Amino acid sequence: MLKSIYVAATSQHVGKTTSTLGLVAALRQKGVNVGYCKPVGQKFVDLGELMVDKDALLFSKIMDFQLASEVHSPVILGKGATQAYLDNPEAFPYRARIQKAAEWLHRYHEAVVYEGTGHPGVGSVVGLSNADVAKMLGASVIMVVEGGIGSTIDRLNMCTALFREREVPVIGVIVNKVLPEKEEKVRHYVGKWLKGRGIPLLGTLPYDRSLSDPIMATIKDAVGGQVLYNEDMLDNRVEEIVPGSLVEMHDLTKERNILLVVSHHRLCEALEKIEKLTADAELEESPLAGIILTRDGRHPNRFFTTVECDEYIKKHRIPTVSTSLDTFGSVVKISRIEVKINTRTPWKAYRAIELIKKHVNLDVIMQPGLVS
Repeated sequence: MLKSIYVAATSQHVGKTTSTLGLVAALRQKGVNVGYCKPVGQKFVDLGELMVDKDALLFSKIMDFQLASEVHSPVILGKGATQAYLDNPEAFPYRARIQKAAEWLHRYHEAVVYEGTGHPGVGSVVGLSNADVAKMLGASVIMVVEGGIGSTIDRLNMCTALFREREVPVIGVIVNKVLPEKEEKVRHYVGKWLKGRGIPLLGTLPYDRSLSDPIMATIKDAVGGQVLYNEDMLDNRVEEIVPGSLVEMHDLTKERNILLVVSHHRLCEALEKIEKLTADAELEESPLAGIILTRDGRHPNRFFTTVECDEYIKKHRIPTVSTSLDTFGSVVKISRIEVKINTRTPWKAYRAIELIKKHVNLDVIMQPGLVS
């Protein structure tokens, strides 16, 4: 089987972490002793004595291994890193760090899955593009691309070129976020194009809305908010957004995990309507996952600190966040959130594992005698 697998993607936010997580879990379920590494990271988590890429932290928690930055996250290109490198490259032995991590991982694992970062060219400024790193590791590449036909093929052609230039084998493609009604066509036409280039289509992953649902903590950050009530409930998942003025237009007896975005002077009215609608339907639980309490958008540093009608909020432990934005501005900010799998959304990690197991063919990785 393959010893080194490098998961790359055509751009950010197309499902690289999702696919990597699923591949690692699927290999484990097949009895493979598999290791994980994010050779080059950009966004890190500072854990005091340990500074690691956020994806490496996620994997350590979901896959239950002891996290070591020098092994699982050897290089982080944080703010100012590229300028510092260009001023004095000799001070940053990045390649040596990655090679040392790889040596350790291969000493203790049958196979290692490496997770790339960004698009294939990210890291080029320090000589560590995804293609450079995969070449150095002697890894075979699985490319992840977002679903479609024409645009998907265009991106694949452009993004695989860098690996061809470095003579790095691309052994398969995963097409992610494919709309169910287009899956057959995507599989046929993208598969046909790939076949003409000797690259297998490993699978198409259907678009799964649950992987795009944000949690209240992410929404709080997006609107620059301050928590008024129930901060311990910020992991609540949000599936629907309802402006306060449109409460009556929603069937709250069927919808769940709703985010109410409402101005201060409409809050009590909106909560009264929600309480009556749910009471009439004999529902004991609130359909609200959270509340964003908005101002007029003209005072960027002003937040509400109290509300008059907070009995309902306290009773149902609804996380409530105050923002200086108006309702429209808040909804726009929330709609632009790029949702990522992280340590606060474990259900997404397990769903990603299910999708890979069901929709991706791992035979190309598991072939006896195949080594990279």
